[in-house]
Amino acid sequence: MVKRVLAGLLVLALAGCGSAAETARPVDGAWADVVAAANREGAVTLYSTQSQPILAELERAFESAYPAIDLSVVRGVDADLLSRIDAEGRTGRGSGDVAVITDVSWMRAAEGTDRAVPVIGPNFDAAEYRAAESVVDGKFFLEGAVVLGFGWNTAAHPRGIATATDLLDPALRGKVGIVTPATSPTYIDYYDHLEEHYGGRDFLRQLAANEPRIYPSTQPLGQALTSGEITAALMSNPMLPERAAGAPVAWTEGPHVWGARWYGLALGSAPHPNAAQVLADFMVSRAGQEVTSPGFGAALPDIAGAIAVAQDVPDQNLEVTTGDGAERYRTGWDRIFYNR
Repeated sequence: MVKRVLAGLLVLALAGCGSAAETARPVDGAWADVVAAANREGAVTLYSTQSQPILAELERAFESAYPAIDLSVVRGVDADLLSRIDAEGRTGRGSGDVAVITDVSWMRAAEGTDRAVPVIGPNFDAAEYRAAESVVDGKFFLEGAVVLGFGWNTAAHPRGIATATDLLDPALRGKVGIVTPATSPTYIDYYDHLEEHYGGRDFLRQLAANEPRIYPSTQPLGQALTSGEITAALMSNPMLPERAAGAPVAWTEGPHVWGARWYGLALGSAPHPNAAQVLADFMVSRAGQEVTSPGFGAALPDIAGAIAVAQDVPDQNLEVTTGDGAERYRTGWDRIFYNR
């Protein structure tokens, strides 16, 4: 089976529905019937904001569990993925089947629409999943959580980073990486958290004065840290795969922990609606969580390597991350970091 992991620009994403997709219909019956229909569909596509290494592990584990279904992954930031999902939803002809996002404001706005369909499957009914607090509107399911903190290259900065204020060290001028809040409300929420705990806008102004490098998301930020392009990172995940591979990087969540929930959804425009249900169910199974949760928050208890329980991670501050509040924040941030 040819494996395909698609990442980066969504213009390179899957181009249209094939004949099998055009005739696929969701099965209304026993779970075994849904799985049988998914096997006949033979393919499923995931849009996700999760990191590339864990998506590669998810592909491997899912295809091992369901060898008749080829999983393809399109990785992107919330802004790009949600724009694509909206476009596919308007036409009713999609390429994506399942999505994992962090933009709670989009999710709330999509409640009651056909952007997502109710999720089914035995793993959603498992007591340990805590569905009553993990599934919103019957459609949006808690998949996990990202916990972001401070990373550094141990070869270039052996004394390390303990707190956000360490990034203001003049010795790190031009060597700190940060992420723009333009690509996701989740990043706005993170900056709002930093302001609350590290001195408000004065902290951001001091950080800007240290001439940081600005990246579109946490993935290229992590790559830049691993390669030595930057020495320290403001918004880094724990980088467990990179560390296990011997990369000279380290990480701390700092004294004030911040996280963002990942929510999954089976798309209403899915060309493979039964395979979408099978993938969604697998993602909240113990086998699925064991590959997506190391270094992140897990939606199930007692997952080896998980650093948080996703249900315990607070949702975003919607007053800051939505509507006029979000626009004001982005404008203010641009004024500080781009002098505009």
